[in-house]
Amino acid sequence: MEDQNTASSNPLVKATFKLGSETHSVDAKKGVLSEQLVSMKEQSMIVLKDYITKHNVPNDVPDEPEEVSSDDEGQIPPVKSKKRK
Repeated sequence: MEDQNTASSNPLVKATFKLGSETHSVDAKKGVLSEQLVSMKEQSMIVLKDYITKHNVPNDVPDEPEEVSSDDEGQIPPVKSKKRK
């Protein structure tokens, strides 16, 4: 079993994630595993918040783009029926 001081000098928790074209690395350098996990989560949330703020990503992104042309305004869109076997 390793001494806690020896174990805490080597980070047990490391993460690298990519947001768009940016790559971010997060690692916790002190504490036991559970403390390192908490630290990594906090650091990751800060990076994510900064990325969203920097790129002004909207909070609510629709699943499908809403495309309405001026020709279709008076028409009801066709309804696709699901075939069941």
